[in-house]
Amino acid sequence: MALLLTPGQWGDAPQLVEVLDRIRVPRPLGGRPRTRPDHVSGDKAYNSRRNRRYLRRRHIRHTIPEPKDQRANRHRRGSAGGRPTGFNRDHYRRRNEVERTINRLKNSRAVATRYDKRAHVFHGTVTTAAIRLRLCQ
Repeated sequence: MALLLTPGQWGDAPQLVEVLDRIRVPRPLGGRPRTRPDHVSGDKAYNSRRNRRYLRRRHIRHTIPEPKDQRANRHRRGSAGGRPTGFNRDHYRRRNEVERTINRLKNSRAVATRYDKRAHVFHGTVTTAAIRLRLCQ
């Protein structure tokens, strides 16, 4: 759906907003493409105010667990701590499908080793691997 390359050891959680802004899903009968997913799942790293605010503003349902330390701080503050975040265990269990797909992408040696020096070349390599993975399913 969307692919974003970042330099070095950048984390993937801060890139959530930019990745979601790049999503364009064509409609089967034509018309303007969809830009809003039905649901987003992520691990505890994606639990930031910025990400949650963005998802709420765009009315995107999400399943992101709250880290224990944040949960404890919220409980400690009592009624001033706010409401607990919604969490659906059934949706969260399906998150491993994404992890398995990325591991299948890394079966392509060029994607796993990242020997390409230029970002546009590596982007093409990952895109080709993704297309190949999709066609061979």
